[in-house]
Amino acid sequence: MLWTIIAILLIIWIAGLLLDLAGGLIHLILIIVVVVVIIRIVRGK
Repeated sequence: MLWTIIAILLIIWIAGLLLDLAGGLIHLILIIVVVVVIIRIVRGK
């Protein structure tokens, strides 16, 4: 489930870079997702 959300956000982020949508909001969300993924990997889940 988490990987599905990450994939969707990544696609939206790429679209945002190409089309300049959502400004800095999508970048902030992407940073939060990356932090969550790193925490899950470190904890071994």
